[in-house]
Amino acid sequence: FFTETAEFQKIVGSLIELVDQLAKAAESEKMKAIGARNLLKSIAKQREAQEQQLQALIAEKKMQLERYRIEYETLCKIEADQNEFIDQFIFQK
Repeated sequence: FFTETAEFQKIVGSLIELVDQLAKAAESEKMKAIGARNLLKSIAKQREAQEQQLQALIAEKKMQLERYRIEYETLCKIEADQNEFIDQFIFQK
């Protein structure tokens, strides 16, 4: 009976040790998964912030393009007026 009890304790001890090892491995994998999930969230937030920055830059460049277009049209009108003035001045002589 004593031998059987000792053997049973030995088996139970090795089972507990195995379960502890599995628990440690599971906890380690759980921490890795949490770390990977946090990294993905961080990357997603970085991309979202980068996208917002790029959208703001696009909007700024569109506004700048519109200003340049208006300035160009104004300069073309001034040039036409000046050319007309020059033509009138030449014809008056």
